[in-house]
Amino acid sequence: MPRTFVMGDIHGAYLALKECLELSKFNYKSDRLICLGDVSDGWPEVRQSIDELLKIKNIIYLMGNHDEWTLNWFLSKKMPETWIAQGGNSTIKSYSDKIPETHIHFLKNARDYFVENNRLFIHGGIELDLELEMQQRNVFLWNRTLVQTAAYLTYTGNCSQLGDFDEIYVGHTPTLNFGSNIPIKFCNVWLIDTGAGWDGGVLSMVEISTGNIFTSSPINQLYPKFKGRRKSF
Repeated sequence: MPRTFVMGDIHGAYLALKECLELSKFNYKSDRLICLGDVSDGWPEVRQSIDELLKIKNIIYLMGNHDEWTLNWFLSKKMPETWIAQGGNSTIKSYSDKIPETHIHFLKNARDYFVENNRLFIHGGIELDLELEMQQRNVFLWNRTLVQTAAYLTYTGNCSQLGDFDEIYVGHTPTLNFGSNIPIKFCNVWLIDTGAGWDGGVLSMVEISTGNIFTSSPINQLYPKFKGRRKSF
């Protein structure tokens, strides 16, 4: 039977992406992959990472805050210093020649969120007191209040379901912030970003129906000659 997986932020770590797909024996034709955004910025192989994702027939890709920066560069060639300082330089270097139209199309068509079987998939977070349709895109891309609230309730022993969704899967906020290099659950919120964008982090993907986790080698071991991003969440 086809399987559905959810994957955290890739941040240009193509070798880690390949490892996770191989470990899970992912079927590019029949299995489905939900990516929580931020294929861009950080490690040196953004272009290769998008090429690999384009090979997957059943892919659902969500827009991340770094992807929005990258798409703006694709379309305007503007390079704000904030983006460069947050890994954008690696993205630029990975495109040594013309940017493929397929890559522009890939990011232009990224979703803000995805809902299925009362599960929400989102890059950053949401405002719990507003309907999804009423919320600004910046919330979906940048919000960390949802994760912070879920973590606080869990640590204080007051865990309860946040919002109307049975499960919420998020990227953006690395589990390294909470001393973990595997996906963790706070209340009904799953944190899938296991720090692939940072030195010492890994990339993870989870098979939703079973909860099985597939994790890459530490990214800085896969790119030993590349100076990765330091901890600065």
